[in-house]
Amino acid sequence: MSEAKLRTEPRLQEPDLFYKSLAQLHAGLTPEESLLVNSKLLLVLANHIGDHQVLLQAIDLVRSHATAD
Repeated sequence: MSEAKLRTEPRLQEPDLFYKSLAQLHAGLTPEESLLVNSKLLLVLANHIGDHQVLLQAIDLVRSHATAD
């Protein structure tokens, strides 16, 4: 059995529409509310993915890019 692998290639069918929807989700929110919304969205999507190894790979990827250049 092969290990699941995080897919990082572009896969969104309508990236501009997704970005617009994401921006609208945050419209009018305080910074604290925006962080809460992001956290909730992250947990919903993590649950949808459901694969612990893939989620750990995503965490590692984000951590490696978290510092400002």
